[in-house]
Order: sequence, then structure tokens, then C-alpha cells
Amino acid sequence: MDTTGSIIVALDCDHRARAEEVVARLGDDCGFYKVGLELLTAAGPDVVTRLVAGGKEVFLDLKLFEIPHSVAGAVRAAGALGVSLVTVHAMGGREIMAAAVEAARDFPRLRVLALTVVTSMTDRDLADIGVGASTGTQVLRLARLAADAGCHGVIASPQDVAGLRSVLGGDALVVTPGVVLPGEDPADHARPGTPGAALAAGASHIVVGRSVTAAGDPAAALRSIRRGLTG
Repeated sequence: MDTTGSIIVALDCDHRARAEEVVARLGDDCGFYKVGLELLTAAGPDVVTRLVAGGKEVFLDLKLFEIPHSVAGAVRAAGALGVSLVTVHAMGGREIMAAAVEAARDFPRLRVLALTVVTSMTDRDLADIGVGASTGTQVLRLARLAADAGCHGVIASPQDVAGLRSVLGGDALVVTPGVVLPGEDPADHARPGTPGAALAAGASHIVVGRSVTAAGDPAAALRSIRRGLTG
């Protein structure tokens, strides 16, 4: 299994210097990074353009949840930055997702992913907002809606991957945050899974964060994860 492009490192940093340090230390060992709201707010879009200019792919995790016109504008802005993946909230509904997909058509490299249920949420959290379904049921419901709206794939927990493959088929992207190493603290993730289990279940990409970025030697940590997936 070639895992080179399937591992995305999350730059969950609160300032540019820290993100640039991680990227420099990983060097050629990592070609795909996630930039989320924290780093984007702290460092601005230039952090994305620098990564793209350096030959890296970028997953811009915006989690867009707005009126369709605004979502389309944000997706076009993401496409202009040269990113490869951008996220919208599936719970925003069909029109928001369809608007994002339509806006992405002008950027052949850009793929729209629908966030199903964030990995920190439990059945109880869904009940608090009036959703009576379990997380697993809600993930599949939203994934079907995302597919109908034309999204290229979904974001879901490692525990949801197998069910998603049965619904979406083999071609859709299934990107999994909430990936932790065996014995590692899952932190905020209520529905975590290991890198190997996520890929074995059919994830197209796994997102790793502190397992790599907080390591004494990030490049060695990433190579160790990769060896564990191919060994």
C-alpha cells in the first residue's frame, strides 16, 4: 500500500512560526497539510499560498456553514489559493453543498468534502440539538445527502468509515480526523480510531496531528506511522 499521499498532517498551530517550523522539519516526508481555522485566523491566507508554492497539497478545513452565496464565494477564494480540499457542513443542507460544488468547478484540482458529524460529538450531543438519531445513523444520512449534492467525499470519524464505504462506494473520498496511535490520549475525539484501522476500513486519507507535530522528531514520527501502515 502506498500511503505517501494518504496521510495529511494537521497544522493545528496558533502562529505562523510554529507551522513553518513543523513544515521545515518534515521536509519531503510530508506532501499534504491541513490548515484549519486557528492557523488561518492567526496567519492569514498567505500560509496557504506558501505551502502550495512549496509543492504541498493543502486541505483547507473551513467547515463552511452559511447561506449558499457566501459558501460559494468562500469556495472560490479557496480555489484561487490553490488548495486541494475544502470542507462544508453537511448539516447546512443540500443547497449549501450544491453551491460549494458548483463554485469548485472552475478549479479542477479542488474537491469539496462534506463534514458529517464532528469527531467530538456523541449521541447525547446530537440529542442536545434536537437530532434523535445516533451518530452512526446521522453520518450515513448526511453522507447520502452530500453525495446527492455532488460532493466529492466526506469527513467522518474512523469508526464510521466501513459504513460509509457501503453507502458511497469505492470512488468517494473519505477523510478521517480523530486518528490516534494505539495507547495515545484521544483528547477531544469521542469517536477515535488508529491509522491502520481507518485505512483498512476504507479511508482514502487519514489526518494526524499531535502524534507528529508534538513529537521530538516529527519526520521520524511520520515515517513510523507510515511503516506501521505498510508493515
